[in-house]
Amino acid sequence: MRAHEAGALHGDLGTRGPAWLRTPENVNALVPELWPRTVTRAEAGDLTIGGVSVRELATEHGTPAYLLDEDDLRARCRDFKDAFSDADVYYAGKSFLCKAVVKVVAEEGLFLDVCTGGELAVALAAGFPPERMGFHGNNKSTRELRRAVDAGVGRIIVDSFQEIDRLSEISRRSGRRQAVLVRVTVGVEAHTHEFIATAHEDQKFGFSLAGGDAFAAVTKIIDEDVLDLRGLHSHIGSQIFDTSGFEVAARRVLELQARIRDARGVELPELDLGGGFGIAYTTQDDPSPAGDLAKRINKIVESECELASLAKPKLSVEPGRAIVGPAVITLYEVGTVKDVDGIRTYVSVDGGMSDNIRTALYDASYSATLASRKSGAEPLLARVVGKHCESGDIVVKDEFLPADVQPGDLLAVPGTGAYCRSMASNYNHVPRPPVVAVRSGAARVIVRRETEEDLLALDVG
Repeated sequence: MRAHEAGALHGDLGTRGPAWLRTPENVNALVPELWPRTVTRAEAGDLTIGGVSVRELATEHGTPAYLLDEDDLRARCRDFKDAFSDADVYYAGKSFLCKAVVKVVAEEGLFLDVCTGGELAVALAAGFPPERMGFHGNNKSTRELRRAVDAGVGRIIVDSFQEIDRLSEISRRSGRRQAVLVRVTVGVEAHTHEFIATAHEDQKFGFSLAGGDAFAAVTKIIDEDVLDLRGLHSHIGSQIFDTSGFEVAARRVLELQARIRDARGVELPELDLGGGFGIAYTTQDDPSPAGDLAKRINKIVESECELASLAKPKLSVEPGRAIVGPAVITLYEVGTVKDVDGIRTYVSVDGGMSDNIRTALYDASYSATLASRKSGAEPLLARVVGKHCESGDIVVKDEFLPADVQPGDLLAVPGTGAYCRSMASNYNHVPRPPVVAVRSGAARVIVRRETEEDLLALDVG
């Protein structure tokens, strides 16, 4: 990337793009790996999802809008449940949570992971069985912990010594022996962006393995004998494609488990290796199917248990992005097209960093396609940007679109199910888009569009 006085995002050559991006032979073609399973391009040229034209959806629901392929979501739930047949699969609700998704997760037989009181409230409001929930978080308040215990949450993943004290006191008063896992920071440098790598030592999450805090936390729980210690937990990060990180994490956690057995005579029955499985946002990404992940992770755990002379614990995993990420596309309308002195073409849409902060926050890459028609024009390398007052308000850094892209066209961006609506904001007082679930030719709003009235209702003057 060349230097540029405006910053790194402007440093690449706008007319060439990144080395991995190739000029398409057919700018209308879809790469199947990037799109929900029911997305097709109709004979008329418009995309359909769940059997419904995106033009119809835009007319009825407006843009921008998140479009959820419910059949795709359910299929991915089943893929993980079938692949990890001997494990508990927890859907990581932080990736995207609403009552309709909670109900799908329950109907497909998965467990559910929440990490705030708000996520717990959504899960309970949707009727999810609390005993099938896990509760994460590095700074759970006393109020949140009390609510989780009172609700009967199946397990709480403890993250600090102060939390152990808080939870122990709540458990004493409630008379309930709360089941817990201890989150262990294993010192693995996952091959991902530093903001979503969660197992290196300089980290807010968990108890350090190398520093001895993890063993001390386990010892504290065993000695006080108030909480029901079920096992250890490790999560090395997000958007990970290489299972070698899981191998190192499993080895180190199971070594700790063997040390606990030898020193305290306790063999913990559970092990959670977290989630973070990557998905395809662009053609440079090559994710593994759930079945392959399960085979590799099970093999890792079995071999490490054999080395440590441990019985294989009950395994848990926590996919979130890998389930909901590919099941959603975001639909935008083009407002302006601007060619800047032959340097770059900017295609501005009616959303941006308020509905997808990941490009600005993680330097994430996305793909896009013209969604409302076919085009016979030549491919044009463009940058899809939003409407917000930030030069870093970029939706798709580089993508080939038809050279005749124009105001009024619809653009679709795949892979937006995870961490887009859940991290959305009202920057510039832009209302957040709706989430529209589509299945078998019918569409229904599962999260309505915010309105200016909603924004003003919070402003008490």
